[in-house]
Amino acid sequence: MPHAFLPPAIRSPSQEAVWDYAWGVREFTASDAMEATGMTRSTVIDAVDELVELGVLTELANARDAGEYRKGRPARRFELRADAAVLVGVDAGRGHMTVVVSDLRSQPLVTYRTELDATSEDIAERRRRLREVVDAALDEAGKARADVAALCVGVPAPVNRAGRSPRHPEGFWDLMNPDLIEVFDWAPLVRIENDASLAAVAEGANGAARGCVDYVSLLAGERLGAGVVVDGRILRGAHGGVGEMVAFDHVEGVGTAHGVGYLLTLWAREAVAGGEVDPAGPLARAADLDARVVLQLAAAGDPDAQQISERVSRVLARIVSVLGSMFDPRLVVVSGAVSAGVEQVVEAARSALPTDLHLPAPELVISTLGADVVVIGAVAAAADLARTQLLRVPVVETLVAARA
Repeated sequence: MPHAFLPPAIRSPSQEAVWDYAWGVREFTASDAMEATGMTRSTVIDAVDELVELGVLTELANARDAGEYRKGRPARRFELRADAAVLVGVDAGRGHMTVVVSDLRSQPLVTYRTELDATSEDIAERRRRLREVVDAALDEAGKARADVAALCVGVPAPVNRAGRSPRHPEGFWDLMNPDLIEVFDWAPLVRIENDASLAAVAEGANGAARGCVDYVSLLAGERLGAGVVVDGRILRGAHGGVGEMVAFDHVEGVGTAHGVGYLLTLWAREAVAGGEVDPAGPLARAADLDARVVLQLAAAGDPDAQQISERVSRVLARIVSVLGSMFDPRLVVVSGAVSAGVEQVVEAARSALPTDLHLPAPELVISTLGADVVVIGAVAAAADLARTQLLRVPVVETLVAARA
């Protein structure tokens, strides 16, 4: 199905104003749009009719036909045509990939998950695999590339304003973002973004930071990553590196950029191997010792697991205090898969936050969005792209034929 978007020579500011308004409401009348945009009735009606013809707005049954209006001339009612195109959000990790295909209202049509070869260092293969998985998700949704309005991909690497990542001394960033802005250049609107920054987008749109303009979303699973929002804007930096946490390798009391999940697993295994735990206890006898097991045992009252959990909480408290001093956020949100079951660690970290900071310590909270926080943010970012830029895309094909 070809796209339905006007080339720049045809679009008008009035169309953009009505288009933007339609995204924020369900159904509306011309009078509603007049009040919201400040435009005249004739200008609004012309813009609405043009957007209906274009295929991105739809006219609803009038109030009389719907049985809700009895006297006088019923007002025409309109709404965003959610099925005019689709949004694609992607969480492209080292060893996993999640793709959500949604309508323009961000309602998921398909969630497609697959594993990637975390040991591969073949850049061409990663490009091919990511392209293949997105196409498979679209196919499962009954859609094609031509149906896509906007696409956003989150990667574990810093990403600059152009969607590219700087060179990494060991090649990791090059592998995680192998010029994906070109891989997906078939989409009208494309955004490649750091995964922690997309977690911040998700927390601000649908999560613990909703309504907050100064916060940090801390991805703290295997490695630390931070999405930093100040004055309502995501901070990026010249190379996209604001959220990179490698500096914690040099911070006393932290000494590593590894995340909470990694440290729970590492320190538990070291304690068991070093004979530092009760050999008959559940931690020593765990068949597959990882962060999830440590957290479960700590919550159940196992003293060995609790000791490791408390050690990690002190590291988390130091991380939060440094982020508080650097960015002055009101909130730090622990996000990602590690957020499930991390209540004890976070509660202990709150108690361990320094009281002698010059700035007030940020509130430390746990995300409710779970392991899908990055892909949720990717869909939200794709929706923002479509809302703000779609009518400016020079795509000359139309959806008119699709309505015939």
